[in-house]
Amino acid sequence: MNSLVAYDDSETDDLEDGGIPPTSLAAKISTMPLVPSRLQTDFNRRPSGMDRLTESPFGKDLNATESESKYRVHNNVMARNMSVSESKLEKPVQQDGQKRPPSDENVVKPYIPKRLRQEQSNMAEEVDCNISGRSHEHTRHQSWDIYRVSEYLGPHLHLKYRNTELPQKVIFQMREHTGPVNRIQWCPVKQSSHLLLSASMDATFKVWDAVDSGKCLRAFSCHRAAVRDAQWSACGRKILTGGFDSFLYLTDVESGKHLFSAKNECKISAVRFNPSDPNIFICGGFSPVISAWDVRTDKVIRQYKAAVQQHFDFLFLPGGNEFVSTTDSVSRDSADRTIIAWDFATAAKISNQIFHERYTCPSLALHPKDRVFVAQTNGNYIALFSTQRPYTMNKKKRFEGHKVEGFSVGCEFSPDGSLIVTGSSEGSVFFYSYHTAKIIRSVPGDGSACVSVNYHSVLTSLLAASYWDGQIRIWQ
Repeated sequence: MNSLVAYDDSETDDLEDGGIPPTSLAAKISTMPLVPSRLQTDFNRRPSGMDRLTESPFGKDLNATESESKYRVHNNVMARNMSVSESKLEKPVQQDGQKRPPSDENVVKPYIPKRLRQEQSNMAEEVDCNISGRSHEHTRHQSWDIYRVSEYLGPHLHLKYRNTELPQKVIFQMREHTGPVNRIQWCPVKQSSHLLLSASMDATFKVWDAVDSGKCLRAFSCHRAAVRDAQWSACGRKILTGGFDSFLYLTDVESGKHLFSAKNECKISAVRFNPSDPNIFICGGFSPVISAWDVRTDKVIRQYKAAVQQHFDFLFLPGGNEFVSTTDSVSRDSADRTIIAWDFATAAKISNQIFHERYTCPSLALHPKDRVFVAQTNGNYIALFSTQRPYTMNKKKRFEGHKVEGFSVGCEFSPDGSLIVTGSSEGSVFFYSYHTAKIIRSVPGDGSACVSVNYHSVLTSLLAASYWDGQIRIWQ
C-alpha cells in the first residue's frame, strides 16, 4: 500500500521525538488529495488500507460512515489532481494476523522509527517460537528459565562444601514416570545443579527442578523402548541416553534437538562420556563388544571385545586413559572376567583378574579424592578396589548390610568422600562410613526397590533416590 507522504526511512530527531514535520512538507499535504488512484482498481481492499491510513502520525480517521460514497463518486477527480509521488510506508508485523483496533479519533499517535518497529517485530517472533519440551508449547524465555539460578540454591553457591550430612525427611515426591526409574543424576554444573535428570523404563527421560518446586521441566520421548541409562554432559546443556531400542541420542536440553543419534549393534545398558574428551563416549549392553563413539563424525572409533555375553556398567578412572567394565561372566569356582580393566586408546585388556568372587557387579562408583573405586555386588555387599594397577581389592573393608537380590542397584560416594550411599532391593537407603565401613543410618522405603541414588554437589544434605515403582524422592 502506497502512503500519502514520501517518508525517508532514516529516523530523524524531529520524528522520533513526536514533533511536527517540516513546514514545506505540511504545505504539500494541505493541497494533497486524500486517496491515491490505486484505490480505484481494488476498492474491496479499502479496509486494510484505511487501517494503515488511520495509523499515520497525523491521526486522520478515514473510516467514517460517509467516506465510502465519497470515494466512489470523486475518486477519478482526485486521482487526476495527484501530484506528489507515492512511496511505501511499512506496516508493523502483526503476529496474530488480526488488525490493530482503531485509535481514538482525536489522539495523535507518536511516530515509531522503522528500526524500532523491526526490533519489536523480531522480539515478538522469538517469543512465539515453539521449542521441544514437556508439552512442546514452551517458549524460548521459558527455556532460559530452566538455567536460571535457583532461589534456594543461590545463596549456597559461593560457600565451600562442608561435611556431608544425613538427610532427615522427604521434601519432594515426584510420580510422573510410569515405569521404573533406572538412573538419576544432578546436573554437574553447580549454578544449574537444581536440575535433576531421570531415565525410566517407560521410554522417557526427564529434567526436573528438584530443589525449588519438584516439578518436571522437560520430558523427552525419542526412544521407542526403555531408557536404560542417561548422563549429563560436562557443560550441563546436553544429555546422552541409551536404551533397549538400541538407539543412542545426544539431546540439547533447551531446544530438544538431537545433536547426535545412532543405532548401536545391541540393546544398551550403560553410556559414559570420556572425562578428557566431551565428544567421545562409550556404550555397551547385551553384547560382548563395547563401542567408543565420536559425536563429531557419528562413527564408532574403537571397539573393546571380551568373551562375555553382557556388560552392566562402565567407570572411567582418573585421567580418562583407562576404564573398567563389569560383566556377567562367572564360573563355578571363580568370577574370572567379571571386572575388566581396559586401555582406552589401544582397546587392550589391562587386567581381567580383578574380582574373583561368584557375584556379578551391577554398578561402579569412583571416590572423589582417594585412588579407589567401589563395585556393588549381588552378594549384598560393596567391594573396594584400587584405581592403580593391578587394581587390588581391599579384602579387609567391605560394606555390607543391604540387599541387592538381582536388582541393578546403584551406589555413590558423597561429594566429600566421607560416605557411601546405596539403595536396596527392599527400598531402604543405606549410609556407610567410608572409613569404618559401618552403617551410620538407613532410611526405610515402602517396599519398592531403590535402584539409584545421588548426593547433591552443593547442598550437603540433599539426596535424590529413584525407585522401581517409578517414584523419585528428594531427601533433605
